[in-house]
Amino acid sequence: MPQNLPAAPSPWIERWAHLLPQGGSVLDVACGAGRHVRWLHARGHRVTGVDRDAAALAPLQALGEMVCADIEGGPWPLPGRRFDAVVVTNYLWRPLLPVLVASVAPGGVLLYETFAAGNERLGRPARPEFLLRPGELLAACTGLRTVAFEDGYLDSPARCMQRVAALREDAESAPLERLRLQPPL
Repeated sequence: MPQNLPAAPSPWIERWAHLLPQGGSVLDVACGAGRHVRWLHARGHRVTGVDRDAAALAPLQALGEMVCADIEGGPWPLPGRRFDAVVVTNYLWRPLLPVLVASVAPGGVLLYETFAAGNERLGRPARPEFLLRPGELLAACTGLRTVAFEDGYLDSPARCMQRVAALREDAESAPLERLRLQPPL
């Protein structure tokens, strides 16, 4: 891939992006170079990115709110804030899981995918603190309605992942619309 092109969004995020409220606010946690910040901004969402790398955040400033913070060594930089969607890919800091779930607004969605047990046989990450235990991500989503969950092996590149798409239901959401398992035609 040429250096100047941003990485493509995760297929999991693409697949479940139809669950995001139109034009809603999206938090991308540990956003890095901003592949999801860029993609979601282009789809009309108001984006907030959080990462500890100020140099990675700098080119994203014009797209939305970019917050430089060490979310593992310092306090959560967005206390009490809620978003229409929280997106997390390839990142795990277990103490933050309850905060991320609490950051999903009523009617909002959590789209999360990261490495799982078994990945240590395939490459990096391999340390247990960076790998979800079986069913761990699903258990972290207590209080949300799980629309999709996967825990297993993926090819190309070979990796073990857990992924969830989960909604914080509210009285005004249209249940059948919000539980759509594929994007509308």
